[in-house]
Amino acid sequence: MNTTEPSPKNTASPNTGSDTFDIGRNGSRASHTRFLGFLGFAVLLTAVFIKPLFSLTAGAIHSQLDSYIVLVPFVSAYLIYDRRKRLPKEYGFSLWAMIPLLAGIIALTTALKLHRPGSSLSDHDYLALMALSFVCLLAAGGFLFLGRKWMTAAAFPFAFLIFIVPMPDAMADTLETASQLASTEAASLFFDITGTPVLREGTIFQLPNIVIQVGQECSGIRSSWVLVLTSLLAANLFLKSTWRRAILVCFVIPLAIVRNGFRVFVIGMLCVQIGPAMIHSVIHRRGGPLFFALSLIPLFLLLWWLHRGEGPRKGTPETEDLGASPAPPTGGSEESSRT
Repeated sequence: MNTTEPSPKNTASPNTGSDTFDIGRNGSRASHTRFLGFLGFAVLLTAVFIKPLFSLTAGAIHSQLDSYIVLVPFVSAYLIYDRRKRLPKEYGFSLWAMIPLLAGIIALTTALKLHRPGSSLSDHDYLALMALSFVCLLAAGGFLFLGRKWMTAAAFPFAFLIFIVPMPDAMADTLETASQLASTEAASLFFDITGTPVLREGTIFQLPNIVIQVGQECSGIRSSWVLVLTSLLAANLFLKSTWRRAILVCFVIPLAIVRNGFRVFVIGMLCVQIGPAMIHSVIHRRGGPLFFALSLIPLFLLLWWLHRGEGPRKGTPETEDLGASPAPPTGGSEESSRT
């Protein structure tokens, strides 16, 4: 009898390629489902917190201190959109979700427990706790649906959402007092440098024809806080090394103090040179944006200097051109060059 053994070619499954395609397609569908699940979770969470979020937005629009909050979600959304090509396309589950989940539950429980008639918790602090709970729970959803790798890649845009949490009353009062005292010292230094005759008692300056006092409303805490946010964004967008980013952000503290002190000095000199009526002028009542814009000049100059020190980024045409070495000449061309 003649037995015919099957050819090895016939043992291979003709559907191997299609099976591989099906696996890849199923993985893509699973990732797409997890991403849609996160979007659905974000929408549901927003619906649950819609009342405190609406109250926070309405209050921020008319607030002298918290008006920047309205822009924070849009900035975070833009940063994520700008990084969309660098974000992982595969999602997963991470137990790191437990940390923001626990923090969110604690903040929510504290807000609901203490926000009662006659409680010491103010409405402003209640909204701060609710906003903190919202951000923490949203981060927990990110770890649950998108995974640790995705959240790590989007760490700064996601962490920037923390600035929708308004300053608690105690924090705002402390910073205002500190800024008030520091601005007084800076203004006194400007008066001394220019040789302006002045008598000082605490935060009160007695000038030749007027007495001015640096109040808490003159502390410039709002513009200083916005300056901090600006430096964080600029450092993340334009600088790569951690120490350069730290230098830029830390530079904001003395810059804000000098700016506030300079504003007090300018108003005082206007009252001395022109008249006491300048205390009610536009530069005093509405001059904050002008001095804020002036403070951006040294900030951006420092940013330019730090960015220049980093050199061209890897992968840019300048780096590739500098790193490329010319190809060695062929034998014929080498002989021709020798002749």
